[in-house]
Amino acid sequence: MGDAFLTGLGWLPRAPADFKARCQALAQSSAPGAELRALATHSLDALQLERLARSIRALRANDADLRPLANLKIGLLGNGTLDFIAPAVVSSAARHGLALECLRSEYDQVLQEALDPQSALHRAAPQAVVVALDYRALPLQVAVGDPGAAQAAVQAGLAQLEVLRDGLRRHSAVTVIFATLATPPESLVGSLDRLLAGTLRSIVLEVNRGISDLVAAHADHCLLFDVAALAEMVGTAEWFAPAQWNMAKLPFDDRFVPLFADHLARLLAALRGKSRRVLVLDLDNTLWGGVIGDDGLEGIRIGQGDAIGEAFLNIQRMALALRDRGIVLAVSSKNEDAVARRAFREHPEMLLRESHIAVFQANWQDKPSNISAVASALNLGLDTCVFLDDNPVERDLVRRTLPEVAVPELPEDPSLYPMALSAAGYFEAVALSAEDRQRAAFYEGNARRVALQAGVTDPDSYLRTLQMEITFQPFDAVGRTRIAQLIGKSNQFNLTTRRYTEAQVAEIERDPQAFTLQVRLTDTIGDNGMISVVICRHTAPDTWTIDTWLMSCRVLGRGVEQMVLREIGWHAERAGIRRLVGEYRPTERNMMVREHYEKLGFIQLSGSGEGPTEWEIRLPLATAAAPMSVKRLGFVDGAAADSR
Repeated sequence: MGDAFLTGLGWLPRAPADFKARCQALAQSSAPGAELRALATHSLDALQLERLARSIRALRANDADLRPLANLKIGLLGNGTLDFIAPAVVSSAARHGLALECLRSEYDQVLQEALDPQSALHRAAPQAVVVALDYRALPLQVAVGDPGAAQAAVQAGLAQLEVLRDGLRRHSAVTVIFATLATPPESLVGSLDRLLAGTLRSIVLEVNRGISDLVAAHADHCLLFDVAALAEMVGTAEWFAPAQWNMAKLPFDDRFVPLFADHLARLLAALRGKSRRVLVLDLDNTLWGGVIGDDGLEGIRIGQGDAIGEAFLNIQRMALALRDRGIVLAVSSKNEDAVARRAFREHPEMLLRESHIAVFQANWQDKPSNISAVASALNLGLDTCVFLDDNPVERDLVRRTLPEVAVPELPEDPSLYPMALSAAGYFEAVALSAEDRQRAAFYEGNARRVALQAGVTDPDSYLRTLQMEITFQPFDAVGRTRIAQLIGKSNQFNLTTRRYTEAQVAEIERDPQAFTLQVRLTDTIGDNGMISVVICRHTAPDTWTIDTWLMSCRVLGRGVEQMVLREIGWHAERAGIRRLVGEYRPTERNMMVREHYEKLGFIQLSGSGEGPTEWEIRLPLATAAAPMSVKRLGFVDGAAADSR
């Protein structure tokens, strides 16, 4: 597979023959955002990315509605020429669900843009700034064999990055994304370069460790873009192009512009909560060699001692590793259900077992219907799903029928499937919490709850069997990462879909005019984790306005909404509040909560039709018996837990 697969974004289908005409037709499209994403989801070269970026600029100039793409404005700072890179990032971002506006610095104007409060960058007020420097931008003086001078060079480079961070953050709560430095391939003393103090290789390695430490120390507002790993993946001798630097100050070979842009775009998408969460797996010739319905349990190829069998074992190993970091696994296969499950239950070489699969769809329906059923069962959008299938016909059908689903192209050799899935970067993360790692278990537990509910005719009896306990806490540093993730990712049960970064969440924690809740739920089957986030703002002497209220769809139908409102009211009364105001801001994804406030007893104050509405409820609230026990933690007034 190698270099050609990576530089050509081989996991994406080839661009259509009429790509140019379709770009031109975007100006007349009634749904340009969806069309943009469809065009971007192809393997595009630098010229095609530039063409698509021009179309995006034209649409923006005409105030076109680019939904369902989410708006994001970034700054791109670099010591090299960014003219080719910025348009490629804009087009690649559409591939990952973003309508990106990218402001770039002029050549070698990084410090000026970052430190001048009147610079074009600061005036534009981007939500994130990418600091994409390479080793030539920093004062990294080579001092072979001189540890003191080498350490001074490292500290000087890191100090310059700290100055940039401080300058960018001085006037706004911007997220700063630091790129690591690719190591140039030239050697001074051979293999000793890595060990000997003062060589360029050892200095760059130390600077990269320092960048990682810098990001970790400021994780609420800093992210890492690992350009060094990207360069190593294709080979640093290929990455650097000395002639292109000398002639045009291109920081790396222009062959890699699409690859660089895609990796940066997927990181930005993860920042906005756009990374995927579900891996839907085909079975025959995807998880094992052969067709189990024809070859039988004994005839499928999987396991040690057989090159083909070991290839499929590695696919399962990767799926399990993804599950362990929180990716939900599902199955969509044209098979008899009982026959398909036999492999998971009985084959001694299988790594994946039935318990690892949150939703198992093995039947004779078409793949798009089964994938839709998987998303519905998980209460997740199709845009959270990745579908892995060896069959190009099935892949094409899913792409055409369900364009929101990511479907990587796969090489013929199954030993390369894990590399293709990894290269596509669908599961990019900006942070990984303990709760993230438990996500797959949450959804598997939810499937067991659904099965339990199917055997109970009385909903109240079902809820009692769960013995639920709900825990309320204000925002805190421990929950901050997960809170920001939920705010960034939640679309369906989200009344306002306001987005706050981790740094902004930290500011809300400290705001005396804000009341916050992070909500967790446990039951007899397991821990559901953090399932709701609430932000209220003190907008009048007797009024709290509910700025943000979101909830995981996993816990719908269990009385959680009523419990959250009861908790808000309880604290509001203690604060002398007599009136709660709720907002509903409609989107294409949150129609399920359109009647949320009305169902909870709020009275409509304003708004009608398809637009935003405002609702009011007076305190004290009329409360019924709680279907669960309540625990309160971390409130400054030391409020004790309610009884059941």
